[in-house]
Amino acid sequence: MSAVRPVVSLEPLRSEVQIVPISLLQPGYTPRLAGEDLVHAAALADCEADLPPILVHRPTMKVIDGMHRLRAAQLRGRTEIEVRFFRGPEEAAFVLAVQANTTHGLPLSLSDREAAAGRILRSHPHWSDRAIASATGLAARTVSAIRSRLDESVPQVTMRLGRDGRVRPLNAVEGRLRAHALIQQHPQATLREIAKASGVSLGTARDVRQRVRQGMDPLPGRHQQDQRGPAKRAAAARPEQSPDCSAVLQNLRKDPSLRFTDSGRSLLRLLDSGVSAVRDCRDAIDAIPPHALYHIMELARGAAAEWLDLAERLHERTEAARRDDRPGGVRAD
Repeated sequence: MSAVRPVVSLEPLRSEVQIVPISLLQPGYTPRLAGEDLVHAAALADCEADLPPILVHRPTMKVIDGMHRLRAAQLRGRTEIEVRFFRGPEEAAFVLAVQANTTHGLPLSLSDREAAAGRILRSHPHWSDRAIASATGLAARTVSAIRSRLDESVPQVTMRLGRDGRVRPLNAVEGRLRAHALIQQHPQATLREIAKASGVSLGTARDVRQRVRQGMDPLPGRHQQDQRGPAKRAAAARPEQSPDCSAVLQNLRKDPSLRFTDSGRSLLRLLDSGVSAVRDCRDAIDAIPPHALYHIMELARGAAAEWLDLAERLHERTEAARRDDRPGGVRAD
C-alpha cells in the first residue's frame, strides 16, 4: 500500500539545525489546552541523553514543537538550544504542531486533539475529514461530527482537499453527471481520462460506465433524490472543456457595453490580469523553491474554488435570463 501524503509536509523536521539563544524564543503553537506538563519537562531535564532540536516558526520565533524540551533546557541552565526553522504561514505552523505532537513526545489528550481539529476546520475548511483526521490522530467520523457541531463558524466550500492531495467536489452527484456526459460524448475514453476530466475517482468512473452500459441511471439510489434545481443539474451534466481564453477575451473587448463604460473596462482589466497571472505562474513553476511549493499549491486550489463558484453563479444568471426570454416568461422585477 502506498504511503498517504502528509497534510502539511514534515520536511521542516529534517531541515538544518541552528543554535539559537533561548531568550529569542516565544511560546506559540502548542495544541495542549492545559499548556506544558512541568513534570514531563523536569523528567526530560533529568535525562542525560541529548534531546532532539525543537521546531520554531521563523517569522514569529514562536515554538511549534518542543516546548517541553525548551523548558528542560531552561531547567538545565542552558541559554541556547538547537532549533529547526519553519518559514510557512501561521495556519500551517499550527497544523504542523498538531502533526508533530501526534507522532512523538507526550501524547495529546482527546480534548486537545478535538480542539485542534476544530481550529483546523476553521482555518482549512476545504480539507477533507480524513485529511484533518490524519493530522490530529482522530477518526474521520469524529472530525465530521465536529464539523457539524461548528456549523456556521466553518466557512462553506464546494470542494475538499483529500489526504492524497486531490481536490474533489463535495457533491458526488455533479461529478457523476459530468462523467456520464463525457462517456456519452466520448465512449472510447479510458476510465482514467473520464475520472480526470470529471473530477471523480477511478472507481466512480468505472461505476458510472457500467451503469451506462446496462441502461441504468448514472446516479445510485441514494443520490437520485438530489434536490438541486434544474439549472444546477444541467450545469453539472455538461462536460467541462477548456475554452480558448484569449479568444473569449478578444470578443469581450469588442463589446461596446464593456469597452465604453468604466465598470466594463475595469472588468476587462480584471479578467485579463487573472488569465495572464495564471499563465505567468505556470511558466514559472520550475523556478518555485521547494519550501514554497505547498503554499502556492494551496493558493492555486483556493483560487480555483473561487473561480468555480463564480462560474456557477454566472450559470444561474444565464439560466434565469433564458427563462425570461422564453415566450410567456415572466420577469421578476
